[in-house]
Amino acid sequence: MRQRDNESASQRVGKSTQGGFAESLIRRIAPWLGVSLFLGLFFFCPLARILWLGLNPASLLTIAPDSLLIIRHSLLFTFYQACLSTLLTLLVGLPAAYLFARFDFRGKPLLRLLTAIPFMLPTVVAAAGFNALLGPRGWVNLGLMQLFGLESAPITFVHTLWAILFAHVFYNTTILIRVVGNALAHLDPRLEQAARILGADARRAFWQVTLPLLRPSILAASLLVFLFDFTSFGVILLLGGPRFATLEVEIYKQAIQIFNLPLAALLTFIQLLFTLAFSIVYGRIVTGVAVTTTPHTAQSNLRRARAWREKLFVGGMASLLLALFLLPMASLPLRSVARLEAARGERTAVGYDLTSNYYTELFVNRLDSLFYVPPFKALTNSLLYATMTVVLSLALGFPVASALARPGRLERFLDPFLMLPLGASAVTLGLGFIVAFNQPPLALIRSPLLVPIAHTLIALPFVIRSLQPALASIPDRLRQAATSLGASPLRTWFTVDWPIVSRATLAAAIFAFTVSLGEFGATALVSRPEYPTLPIAIYRFLSQPGGLNYGQAMDMATILMVVCGAGILLIERFRLPGAGEF
Repeated sequence: MRQRDNESASQRVGKSTQGGFAESLIRRIAPWLGVSLFLGLFFFCPLARILWLGLNPASLLTIAPDSLLIIRHSLLFTFYQACLSTLLTLLVGLPAAYLFARFDFRGKPLLRLLTAIPFMLPTVVAAAGFNALLGPRGWVNLGLMQLFGLESAPITFVHTLWAILFAHVFYNTTILIRVVGNALAHLDPRLEQAARILGADARRAFWQVTLPLLRPSILAASLLVFLFDFTSFGVILLLGGPRFATLEVEIYKQAIQIFNLPLAALLTFIQLLFTLAFSIVYGRIVTGVAVTTTPHTAQSNLRRARAWREKLFVGGMASLLLALFLLPMASLPLRSVARLEAARGERTAVGYDLTSNYYTELFVNRLDSLFYVPPFKALTNSLLYATMTVVLSLALGFPVASALARPGRLERFLDPFLMLPLGASAVTLGLGFIVAFNQPPLALIRSPLLVPIAHTLIALPFVIRSLQPALASIPDRLRQAATSLGASPLRTWFTVDWPIVSRATLAAAIFAFTVSLGEFGATALVSRPEYPTLPIAIYRFLSQPGGLNYGQAMDMATILMVVCGAGILLIERFRLPGAGEF
């Protein structure tokens, strides 16, 4: 009898242990169900379809022999422009990183913020800004035409390689400022001082002491810049014109303009291979970025410029950065209210007057065409898509960020999969949607819902990374104290968790909203003509002749720049301290 009681007790304990383990396992897996289903359906499935289409022997046989020339040319130019862009970015970014890391000067916070804005600025806005500054109807050409009485623009900038290179420097300089500048700012200054005491001059101390410590950061930042330049799409398409085609642009042309999906899929597969290789190398380099040699606070390395060479460096570098970042962005709103006109009696003289007519035309369909979508409708579409992106990103990101706040073995295994959408370009994502969702049972290619879904895939990793530090900073003892006082789990969340994570949630929501508002690559492939977004409308109006179309493109780009700029300012305002540079 006692033996049967002992057996039944052990069985109850075993069942209780098994039930507790199963309950714990379900509790750990539950936060990942939504995001796993979402990524599996809308990322891995389209990616697998692209790979199959690109490597399927039947599809490869349909590719014409002259397509090898297209692949070779686009691949070589992709590497060529990415290498040149990275070198130019290093020439500007490394001195700028030294400026911010070692010197304190008036207007430094504003200049630092100004350099950060382009990284989040939509490509169509940057292209419109350079067009307004250096384009055929830009301020520089207008001034030269008026000054010398010329009939045509003397400077050819748009649709040249220099336009591509300048735009990439404009976008990616902030990466070097943040990554290399952050490492340099936290180096122990006593290392250089010791080298100087031992007889080394400033130049030798930098090359033999500082530079070896910064080499991992410089390599990591350079590879990240190269990766962004390698997968560049909007800059090449808008500023490069038909003469230049990278892998991204060629994928877009083959899929949308020529309808050669097998070749587009093969190009996508080639690009994914290179992107994966670069990402692996970048991941290995990043492990050596941290400076472990008695790091100091950034403020301890700052000082005022004293010698005339230092003052010349600070003044010259600050002026260069101001011109590089401020002039394209300031030219845009000024050009949006300027209407060109020829002076009376002078055929070649060009003048302008201020007008708000271009903004008025954003709401008008003058031809009453059923196929014309007013720009204001594109703005409302973008706002609607951005709102849906915020809701989807927060709904999927919050449970995962909560699980990653206290990571275990399962969470560390699944975490890298969340970053995979960042390794695939937006054009690749759009082409995957075309291939995967163009037939039943998921014939979604005609649905406008694909646009916010694509935007969510791009914004979700950033949202999770914004929420995770805030959720990890909540002490467990606060929740335990609230529970011991009789608070329910829901009330505990609202009274303990929410006040701590509210700022990070707002920053994550603004991040998703801004990313969606300016996304161009994937949207260019999956958006419906009757439901265009604001970046798509800007691209269409810039591609059409006529002063009215150009003026409206400048207006829309100005609106988008103001909204995205305000979002970036709010992100910097509400970002959790210590959450990282990006």
